[in-house]
Amino acid sequence: MQKQFKLDKTQLRELAPGRGLCVVSDMITVDGRGVGFMYREEPEDADDSGWRFLSGFESDSYIDNSKNFAVVDVNIVANYDEAIIPLLDSPVGAEFDKAEDGETFLDANEP
Repeated sequence: MQKQFKLDKTQLRELAPGRGLCVVSDMITVDGRGVGFMYREEPEDADDSGWRFLSGFESDSYIDNSKNFAVVDVNIVANYDEAIIPLLDSPVGAEFDKAEDGETFLDANEP
């Protein structure tokens, strides 16, 4: 069964093209929540950007179920939350939490 994303293809804009693929929680793409936490790890292959996006509401059991995630183009996630765009050039190892204002991200690696 194919997942029903909150945004359909006709609603997507070219906000972050050419950034490669990423792993994203269904809480973002299916439920329509914003990105609450994002991190970049070593890419698994040439198409993988290394970016992983979570809403911040996922439980451990939710995260443990790979069916709750999708591999999509980074541009799709940017359409759900444009605040990620300025951070997409960050290096492997970068981690960001959504600030309390719900609009910006804070570096999760800073004390």
